[in-house]
Amino acid sequence: MLVGPGPVTAWNIPRIGHSALMTALTAPRNMTRSPQTARRPTTHRRHRSQSPATARMAAAAALRCCFPGSAIGSGFVRPNSSTRGGHAAAVAAPAASLGHRTRVDFPILHQEFGGAKLVYFDNGATSQKPSSVMKTLDEYYRSYNSNVHRGIHTLSAKATDAYEGARRKVASFVNAADSREIVFTRNATEAINLVAYSWGLSNIKQGDEILLTVAEHHSAIVPWQFITQKTGATLKYVGLTKEEVPDIEQLKGLLSNKTKMVVVHHVSNVLGSMLPIEEIVTWSKRVGAKVLVDACQSVPHMPVDVQKLGADFLVASSHKMCGPTGVGFMHGTFEMLSSMEPFLGGGEMIADVFNEKSTYAEPPSRFEAGTPAIGEAIGFGAAIDYLSCIGMDQIHEYEKELATYLYESLLSVPNVRIYGPAPSQTDHRAPLCSFNVENVHPTDIAEILDLQHGVAIRSGHHCAQILHRTLGINASARASLHFYNTKEEVDVFIHALKDTIDFLTSRH
Repeated sequence: MLVGPGPVTAWNIPRIGHSALMTALTAPRNMTRSPQTARRPTTHRRHRSQSPATARMAAAAALRCCFPGSAIGSGFVRPNSSTRGGHAAAVAAPAASLGHRTRVDFPILHQEFGGAKLVYFDNGATSQKPSSVMKTLDEYYRSYNSNVHRGIHTLSAKATDAYEGARRKVASFVNAADSREIVFTRNATEAINLVAYSWGLSNIKQGDEILLTVAEHHSAIVPWQFITQKTGATLKYVGLTKEEVPDIEQLKGLLSNKTKMVVVHHVSNVLGSMLPIEEIVTWSKRVGAKVLVDACQSVPHMPVDVQKLGADFLVASSHKMCGPTGVGFMHGTFEMLSSMEPFLGGGEMIADVFNEKSTYAEPPSRFEAGTPAIGEAIGFGAAIDYLSCIGMDQIHEYEKELATYLYESLLSVPNVRIYGPAPSQTDHRAPLCSFNVENVHPTDIAEILDLQHGVAIRSGHHCAQILHRTLGINASARASLHFYNTKEEVDVFIHALKDTIDFLTSRH
């Protein structure tokens, strides 16, 4: 049974529109000056035992052991305190949090728009990139740009070593048993399509069932719709509980000997909830079903061990992991990959080509037809170096704290509806919140936050239209954080959101 939150038609409202918003923004407006906007003194209260600067230096020493040239922990640059909306005083407060120690390595975060310092809360869509990743990309294209494999000259050998080195880094990062179990793809979407076409078309037939949840990303739904249209198989959907998480008991009940594939997210990009993948895999194996895990929202934020999870396939994208766009990966056991047909045909994926047929290379080359995204893969490896230097356990612990702070802060905003479960001692949310404000369109909220406050969030259906329909809404706003964000930025966001709501509701 699909469980919705009750009547929410008030949020299915038309947008004010960009032109009307711009007209309203230029009109005179009486505003109460926020305490955050006032200029703060340059002195700060210090802890008796250790100053914030000392704490930052100590933390930096540990981090710099991985990156001698890194700016991690070297200090937090104080922005101009006259910025609009109180950004300066809030963001400049010294602290030794992971966010403060790492954000200095992300140049894009240190800019202003219309006098407002950027607050980037759209990490669920893509993450920002540290200087070390950009330096690695630049070095590749400047120093050893060449095609990989087969070439015997020095540039090709160096590029091949770096490309295959990146594969080994990914394998180690997710604890794969063998680097040959890592297939580089264009992104997670292509990785899911690879599984659907290469495994699905060969193993799914009429009468079979593919099990998904209503909270899946479109990239985990549409490829399987293609497969059912071609094979006559059926899609089955798991609904939500009253806590607005996928109903695991319903999933367990829907599993049968007809189930051939179970497609589930690890962490929801809308609800912020996490599924018990190990249990799902155990139940699925009992009926002989394979499991594909969309780990795009988990691998960047927490330790993920593919051997422990036990899924047949797991996919993720570099660009959400502080790496370049244009590259992702699929993990599958070597035995599973060896049993699958190629997804694309061309160079690199063959063993021998004859007039009428070809034989295929062993995995992972079998699934990497043509020239790959070499520089991007090498940059991806640099991003993994950066994340590994910090430590995924440390990132996860910090983000759990940040997630709870974001959720509880949003609750202080009148007429806000947050989707997904409340955080608890046992169930932690991802560092994201999708929400709506009564009688205000989420895209109007996102636009005003950007134009007036320099706060970047996302609005829309977040590639999860089925989930939004289940919740009884057309769209939502989403603030999604990463380890380089801070509680001070959450404070700025909340103040800006309240100001934005006041502005938009006063126009009605």
